[in-house]
Amino acid sequence: MWEFEHTVTTTAKAETIWKLYSDITSWVEWDKGIEYASLDGAFAAGTRGILQPEGQERLAFELTEVEPLRGFSDVTDIPDAGIRIRFVHRLQQAAEGTSVTHHVTITGPNAHQIGAGMAQGIPHTIEGLVALALEKERQYAG
Repeated sequence: MWEFEHTVTTTAKAETIWKLYSDITSWVEWDKGIEYASLDGAFAAGTRGILQPEGQERLAFELTEVEPLRGFSDVTDIPDAGIRIRFVHRLQQAAEGTSVTHHVTITGPNAHQIGAGMAQGIPHTIEGLVALALEKERQYAG
């Protein structure tokens, strides 16, 4: 098993970040490691979707937990490889604004090897999310 977590605190509002989380078509804008993302229904627990990491095959995933304005979790199983990837995305109010945390757990063969690449990308992903949220808030204000 391999785990990694990264947190960034931003002045962006949780509502703005949540809009980006729950609009899966925006994922390719703030996560440069994703080429394609779609969801077969509402942004709710039990809904399945497709995600294509950059340079890789498309993968099916399922939203396992959705708490509006607080966070969501998803799981991707790669049965042929014996791999399970679980992401937890959390939003919390902090004195400085909103804390954004992404936590990933990988189980199965080569978990550490797969995780090493993710560990490099996750901080950039959160920074992209926060930057886009702040940009959207500036657009709303202006």
